[in-house]
Amino acid sequence: MPVRFIKGSFFLLPLLGFYAPALLAMGDTAAGQTIAMQGNGKGAVACVSCHGGAGEGNAAAGFPRLAGLNAEYLVKQLQDYKAGTRQNPVMQPFAAALTSQEMLDVAAYYAGLEPTGSQGSSDDNALGETLALRGDWDHDIPACVSCHGPGGRGVDPYFPSIAGQHAGYIRSQIQAWKNGTRKNDANDLMRVVAERMSDEQIEAVSRYFATLPPVKPTTGDKP
Repeated sequence: MPVRFIKGSFFLLPLLGFYAPALLAMGDTAAGQTIAMQGNGKGAVACVSCHGGAGEGNAAAGFPRLAGLNAEYLVKQLQDYKAGTRQNPVMQPFAAALTSQEMLDVAAYYAGLEPTGSQGSSDDNALGETLALRGDWDHDIPACVSCHGPGGRGVDPYFPSIAGQHAGYIRSQIQAWKNGTRKNDANDLMRVVAERMSDEQIEAVSRYFATLPPVKPTTGDKP
C-alpha cells in the first residue's frame, strides 16, 4: 500500500501489514537456518559469516543485526539486492543466488530469532531522544517513531526495527539516503527526511536507537 508524505505529518494506510501473516507462513524456518549456517550450495554463502551465529551482526565490520527483524522487510531487501534497486557489493551476489522461496525461508528464520542486547545508555543523548520521539519540525523532520513504531520496534513491511541496531549501521544507512546511494525506501520517505538532517543529528539519533533494547515487531503494528 502507498505511504504518503504530507508536510507536517506522516500518514500510514491501515492495511500496511495486511499480508504479513501469509508471507511469514510461507517461509520454512528449518530451510532458512540451513542457508544461514551453510549457504545454499548455489552461490549464496552462509549468512553467519557476516551476520553472526545468532544474527547479532558485526558492529565493527558494518554488518547489521538480523535477528528479530521484520520478515517482510527482510524479503523486500533481498529482492531489492537481487534486482539491483539496492546496491551492496557483498549482498548482491548472495541475493542473486537465492530463489524466491529461499528468501522467504531465510527471512522467516531470522525473524524468529530473539534479538539481543542494547549498546550503552541514552541518558546523555537528549538530541537523539528528541529527534526519535518528537522530531525537529522547524526543519520538517518528523519523529522517527512516526514510521518505525513505538520504541523503534518496526512496522511491517516497510519500516524495520531499529531499536538495538548497531549505531554505525544506522548512521551509514541514513547517510546513504542523504547522499543518494540508497534509494529503495517507500515513496522516498527516508531520502526526504535524511536530506534535512545534519551530521550531528544523524549521529545522535543513531546512537540513541542503538541504546534501546531490541524488540520484535508485532505483525500489523502501526505507529
